[in-house]
Amino acid sequence: MKIVVLDGYTENPGELNWEKLEKLGELTVYDRTSVTDENEIISRIGDAEVVITNKTPITKNIMDACPGIKYIAMLATGYNVVDYVYAREKGIPLSNVPSYGTASVGQFAIAMLLELCHHVAHHSQTVHEGKWEHCQDWCYWDYPLIELDGRTMGIIGFGRIGQQTGKIAKAMGMNILAYDKYPNESGKEMAKYVDLDTLYAKSDVIALHCPLFPETQGIINKEAIAKMKDGVIILNNSRGPLVVEKDLADALNSGKVSGAGLDVVSAEPIKGDNPLLKAKNCIITPHISWAPKESRKRIMDHTVENVKAYIAGSPIHVVN
Repeated sequence: MKIVVLDGYTENPGELNWEKLEKLGELTVYDRTSVTDENEIISRIGDAEVVITNKTPITKNIMDACPGIKYIAMLATGYNVVDYVYAREKGIPLSNVPSYGTASVGQFAIAMLLELCHHVAHHSQTVHEGKWEHCQDWCYWDYPLIELDGRTMGIIGFGRIGQQTGKIAKAMGMNILAYDKYPNESGKEMAKYVDLDTLYAKSDVIALHCPLFPETQGIINKEAIAKMKDGVIILNNSRGPLVVEKDLADALNSGKVSGAGLDVVSAEPIKGDNPLLKAKNCIITPHISWAPKESRKRIMDHTVENVKAYIAGSPIHVVN
């Protein structure tokens, strides 16, 4: 059985290994594959039975051109790069890794929030540049400093990661509101479920942890922002297209939104004309919430288990 990994470098830049996958079949690993050149993708898949991808798209055309594909495995939780409906029509199961990044992504959301509240990196830089040494007072701060105790975080998407973020925020004394299409009992123990308009109106901080679907694309737009508190903070380390970027940039520049922490944008890598690059008080990191070694090792291990289950005839974590 032939197995191909289309874009393995970000998952394993060198400190992990592919040995467990190599034991399951004839394995070919590409560090990177073009996300725009379908001919290259088709050529690299060839007659492979199992295709493993992270961000390389698998479209209808690609599946039709590669009839040997019998199973697709994501090196990620998100699977919007695959035409999963067409895969289902062709009888190709698509599996993801549902819970590898719960701890790291939740931790990263809070890291962005704390940076927006205290501007630790900025103040450290000013000290190294000599500002404190030459300050006439014994301390200074260049931005308003925000205490989170008693404030309200609204979380859109209250699954594993949303609840992890809420757990940390609650430990800091925050009140938690949640919006989710499918409320669950564990969430009810931590948060109050509300509708979106209530979440917008009551939250001091809004964190996005929902999947990217047609109904969630652009969920943060000028109409939604208008319903929010003045000075709200917005966090997104889920999917970039959840946010209408010009609308958020305008709200940051006007002060309606006091700060944003973003680990994702609509087109990645980011384009130089993205309006958020010039927006006020906007932290942007290069999609690294998921990337601690511990998290990536879980991806590797779970992907191996997904492929094993397919080989055994009982695929697991199938999303289509």
